[in-house]
Parts: sequence; C-alpha cells; structure tokens
Amino acid sequence: MSAYGKCFDPTGARFGVPTYPWRFAPDGYATRRQLRVAGLRPGGQPVAAQVMRRHRGRKAGVQVAYLYRVDRAMPVRPMTSRKWGALALAMLARRTCPNCRITYSYCIPTSLGMCLLCAYPEEQRAA
Repeated sequence: MSAYGKCFDPTGARFGVPTYPWRFAPDGYATRRQLRVAGLRPGGQPVAAQVMRRHRGRKAGVQVAYLYRVDRAMPVRPMTSRKWGALALAMLARRTCPNCRITYSYCIPTSLGMCLLCAYPEEQRAA
C-alpha cells in the first residue's frame, strides 16, 4: 500500500472523519488559515475532514490538518475599539520588564522573564 493509500479514507471508516492525502482535499474544504485569508472563520462547525501526510522530522509520524466546510463558514468578527485597546495593553505588558519597569521596543523574552539588562547585570557592567 502506498503512502497515498494509507491517507485516503473518503468515507471516514478508518479515522472517523473523511481523510485525504496532503494537497488532495476536494473543493469546498479549507483549513483555519485558509479560511482566515478569505476573511472567514469556522463559526462553531465541527471538523468536516482532514488531510494527512507522513512527517520525517524529529518526531517521525504523521501531520494532520483539519478541514472545515467553506459553505458553513462565517465572516470574521470585526475588531471593536475595546478589543484594540485590550490588545494594545497586552502588547505593552509583553514589552515592559517586570523588574526595572522599562518599556522596550521589543517583546521581553519569555525564557528569561525579564529584560537582558536585568537578566545578565554582570555582563553589562563589564562592557
């Protein structure tokens, strides 16, 4: 059985949902990203199908992308002024160091949890 045959299950008998090989999904289905580019969102509909392919990376196995029906998709909700304000405050919090309270033009690394000056003070004095 070829790789194409392992991923081809249009009835959904094997995987519980219609499954197609990567890039071979029929028209009328789209991923979340494809819907977003078209200005749409799934709108609460269940997963209608999936595309599958073998993945030869660090984690050998399969990659799956879920598909939604385009005819049932709904338009993306517009951003309100309150949503824009909340987004601006969230981004300000990501750019502000919790130790020194300085606001930077970039997001503070989450791995450090603080700005570089606070994380490595001894290296900054030597320079």
